[in-house]
Amino acid sequence: MTESRYIVIEGPIGVGKTSLARRLAESLDSELLLEQAEANPFLERFYRNPREAALPTQLFFLFQRARQVEELRQVDIFSDTHIADFLMEKDRLFAQINLDHQELDLYDQVFRSMDITSPEPDLVVYLQAPVDTLLFRIAHRGIDYEKRIGRHYLERLNEAYARFFHDYDSAPLLIVNAATIDPIHNDEHYNVLLEEICRIQSGRHFFNPVVSVMA
Repeated sequence: MTESRYIVIEGPIGVGKTSLARRLAESLDSELLLEQAEANPFLERFYRNPREAALPTQLFFLFQRARQVEELRQVDIFSDTHIADFLMEKDRLFAQINLDHQELDLYDQVFRSMDITSPEPDLVVYLQAPVDTLLFRIAHRGIDYEKRIGRHYLERLNEAYARFFHDYDSAPLLIVNAATIDPIHNDEHYNVLLEEICRIQSGRHFFNPVVSVMA
């Protein structure tokens, strides 16, 4: 059992962060805090016409994530383990990709006015994978509006995540090559990753398994 009380799983669309968060929560008997993308009434419109719907989509997610973070702050995170599939800081990562300069200025004004304080995780697990892997997994899960997600958007998103976590030092970090393992459907892969997650207490670590567990 890990000593971490607040573990965040992050990564781009299609990398499997929500599925991994669900499985970890079950293994660690944890409370689960998930993004609720399906609740965003602007998201499908965004994938049809990103330029037209970017701002309302982003603001809805900002309000939603801020409310979830506030709920987390109000519970005793030291009495129960919590697993989340988002960092509050990543909200601006999407804003920078999707909003024009004027919209981003407005977003920043709204963000500052909300005075959001998010608890620091005990561990962040960053799942990364190449765009071809993301496209395959997005297609495989079959959500209709996600089928409009293009390669160029995922390339920009992957680059933004890489830049963000290159400089990230707010919590212990485990960077996982999610293209080489399937911890959702393969128990052996999952158990190896779980052992790594439970082991980490501090610092930055890379998990790129190419040993017999991948056979």
